[in-house]
Amino acid sequence: MNELIQLTAAEAAEKARIRRNHLRRAHPGTPGPHRSHRRRTLSDNRADGKSGLNAFLHINAEEALATAAAVDADRAAGKELPPLAGVPIAVKDLIVTKGQPTTAASRMLEGWMSPYDGTVTRKVREARMPILGKTNLDEFAMGSSNEHSAFGVVRNPWALDRAPGGSGGGSAAAVTAFQAPLALGTDTGGSIRQPAALTGSVGVKPTYGSVSRYGVIAMASSLDQVGPVARTVLDTALLHEAIAGHDPLDATSLPDEPGNFVEEAKAGAEAARKRDLSGLRIGVIKELGGGDGEGFEAGVLARFRESVEELRAAGAEIIEVSLPSVTEAISAYYMIMSSEVSSNLARYDGVRYGLRVVPEDGPVTIERVMSATRSAGFGHEVKRRIILGTYALSAGNFDAYYGAALRVRTLIQRDYAAAFEKCDVLISPTAPSTAFKLGEKTEGDPMAMYLGDVATVPVNLAGVPALSLPGGLSEENNLPVGIQFTAPAREDARLYRVGAALEELLTAKWGAPLYKSLPDTETLIRDFDFGGTK
Repeated sequence: MNELIQLTAAEAAEKARIRRNHLRRAHPGTPGPHRSHRRRTLSDNRADGKSGLNAFLHINAEEALATAAAVDADRAAGKELPPLAGVPIAVKDLIVTKGQPTTAASRMLEGWMSPYDGTVTRKVREARMPILGKTNLDEFAMGSSNEHSAFGVVRNPWALDRAPGGSGGGSAAAVTAFQAPLALGTDTGGSIRQPAALTGSVGVKPTYGSVSRYGVIAMASSLDQVGPVARTVLDTALLHEAIAGHDPLDATSLPDEPGNFVEEAKAGAEAARKRDLSGLRIGVIKELGGGDGEGFEAGVLARFRESVEELRAAGAEIIEVSLPSVTEAISAYYMIMSSEVSSNLARYDGVRYGLRVVPEDGPVTIERVMSATRSAGFGHEVKRRIILGTYALSAGNFDAYYGAALRVRTLIQRDYAAAFEKCDVLISPTAPSTAFKLGEKTEGDPMAMYLGDVATVPVNLAGVPALSLPGGLSEENNLPVGIQFTAPAREDARLYRVGAALEELLTAKWGAPLYKSLPDTETLIRDFDFGGTK
């Protein structure tokens, strides 16, 4: 495998600053990381879901190479450049990107070209990062397996018959498989963190309002949040700093300045190397992996408990805390989320924009055009949530369902506030299981899939930040396990300090980062039988 594509974003940026000019002068044909990632992306993807990872829906090769060439020229001229200049990035296809298709993985927006950039896309361009393309996702970000994309499933780089998680499985798979060192995702109920757990990558859901949502296609507006995906905690910190900050175009944007996440990550790693985490109070959530660990796979619990013991041995104080209301979080989340989905997706009516389907027979009325358009344009999971949300918001049900869910949300927020009076951060497994087989949870009872979000949705309901990082491989199936840290609102920096500390402790124990254990994806793709698969 090309060594360049295995570089972390921090390593690639440093190598570019120190060596690229000398390499290009001595060897003008030496490829940069952007060219290597372009080749990797093209070789591992085919946008029909039949072969390859199918992590990308659109590959932005020409623009990415042009951006990289401009960065090279400015660097050679001695110009000052942003920290991540020249480091490639993938963007989830829920974030509008000028000059590229933005489809939300839905037939409803197939072929739609955005006339403007979302704020995070603009910030990525200002950071001089080549955009490799747009990544696959569950349609309109509704799903936990990336099997609900209108353009084919995404496959897990660790095992091609397994799901990469969702909705942001494309971003996580692309980063894990070395197709991109960085990616942007969105997290409504775990759509960054759960795929990170299932693919062995790092994903962060920032404090609600700390990263602009302007230009993000809305799913559930009170829950959606953009965040970074990478292979290391430091890399997520670098990207988080680049995209965070107040945005007057987003009414929910906080006025805060971006935190010093990079320095916190470096400080946490250094403290771990000295094995001095004294003064750090970490709460183990009784209902989420603490106690007897009910509802979590044995392999997941084993890696989780090992991580807790590593932190304890390094001097952290471990405290058990209880969040009684999180047992109701799944029910409250799906009621609130579906209600907001019903409202947000009402705009796709075949009249204003998006797909338009005209009935083949009978009178052509606005009602019949709307019905035909939404029937053809939306997939089954999107329709299920629209129906549920519309029912919950109806006149006779509003207080009984949506209103009750909002009251549960308040209780969850109070539980987190009480826990943070005792602890600096909370720790839990990110997901109750490792990556499951494609098709295993999409057929039959949808609750089987929804329950996989048990540890992630409370974070979105509370509006607090959380980070998922690899905790090792499950002994049951040799697949990645995710460890989740949660911090109080506006204290995202704590995540990077403790996350980098645990990452350093585990890497020292393993002898190498977990991503170094990834099977060669090109070999897996070559040998895998795609016949008869979705």
